[in-house]
Amino acid sequence: MSYDFRGDRFWRKIPGWNDGSAEEFGDYSWQQRNSVTSLPRVGKVLQHLLSNALAKDIEAGLERTPMNVRMTPYIFSLIDWENAVDDPVRKQFLPLGSQFLEDHPCYMDDSLNEDGDKATPYLIHRYPDKVLFLPITLCPVYCSYCSYCTRSRVVGGSTAVKSKSTYGATHGEWESTFQYIRDNPRIEDVVISGGDAFLLRPAQIKQIGLTLLDIPHIRRIRFATKGIAILPMKILTDEKWMAALELVCQTGQKRIKEVCIHTHFSTENEMTGWTLLAMLELVNRGIRVRNQSVLIRGVNNSFDVMYRTIKKLAYLNIQPYYIYVHDMVPGCEHLRTTVAEACDLSKRLQGSIAGFNTPRMVCDAPGGGGKREVSSYDSYDRTLGISTWSAPSVRGDEIFHYYDPIDQLPEAGQEFWNNREGLEERLAEFKSKGGSAVEPT
Repeated sequence: MSYDFRGDRFWRKIPGWNDGSAEEFGDYSWQQRNSVTSLPRVGKVLQHLLSNALAKDIEAGLERTPMNVRMTPYIFSLIDWENAVDDPVRKQFLPLGSQFLEDHPCYMDDSLNEDGDKATPYLIHRYPDKVLFLPITLCPVYCSYCSYCTRSRVVGGSTAVKSKSTYGATHGEWESTFQYIRDNPRIEDVVISGGDAFLLRPAQIKQIGLTLLDIPHIRRIRFATKGIAILPMKILTDEKWMAALELVCQTGQKRIKEVCIHTHFSTENEMTGWTLLAMLELVNRGIRVRNQSVLIRGVNNSFDVMYRTIKKLAYLNIQPYYIYVHDMVPGCEHLRTTVAEACDLSKRLQGSIAGFNTPRMVCDAPGGGGKREVSSYDSYDRTLGISTWSAPSVRGDEIFHYYDPIDQLPEAGQEFWNNREGLEERLAEFKSKGGSAVEPT
């Protein structure tokens, strides 16, 4: 297959940026200053490319989303605005009201029960040897209307449908988090997320990284950021940030500890010559990168798209790590897929790519069960779209359920869910029978 990475001045197709130089467009600070954050801004940069019908559809989408819009000019320019409705990049970042479906009756704001596993105000401790550190709730780009953001309840600022209390990085308040980690020697692995680690300042990268590396039992640190996919210019032009990250990585290497970046590409459409240059810089500095994708309907839920995406990631020396079944957060029903579809895709990918570059397809069991291999469900009623999961090493005997999107179910399954009268009782009966089908009434 071809491993070409577009090097054209694609941003010049956008009227508002049609005279922009590569030097200006390639500056991360220019990218951040010129982010698209509102419908008027969309209209200003698109001009004649934005039809009245599309503008009204975007406006209707923004009224329904639990997240605000923030798109870098880079990712905004990668949208095919002549076919914006079907474009896979647009689907991830800019909502259309016409494409929303009603939320599933069993959706949850905190789908993974992260709040229930809080050990400190900024730390989630679910797995025995791993913790999730959330020092910030800000992102350089918002995956608007929750196409894969499991933290839409706190990330992206308040909207018409969701009030939030967001926060930036406040290093003076992290000591309780560091002390908790020091006091728990079973913890070996720390994920630093948010929000997005790209927006941590260089001094904060060093403080977090070096403090954690000074704890003897910490062996691995992962900085989680979508930045390589949506703002690769930062890798190339923010020398202070890169120097801080490199210092932390080199310190880890000297202590036989791993420091790496976990990023998030969904399709090959998000990979350009800027991506290639950014990865050359990271590789030359000895910084390892892994990728985590989410299975998104109409974006990457086909074998051909996912195969090409994985192959290009591997070419860039980005290890394909996870593909997640979409979390059951609000505003995303039209983007979710069934567990059956995820299983079929996983089966096709296995054997088509070298084993170490074949990502694990997982379902993060709603309610805090943690990541489960997608085919490891205990039971699965495909008619009702209800899969049952257990996580003995995480939650003992507790049982968890994932629910497929209703519009993807056969007629009998849709009838079961669309008849809301007595729905809770029928669900309780289903669960009491250990996953046996319940006839719709």
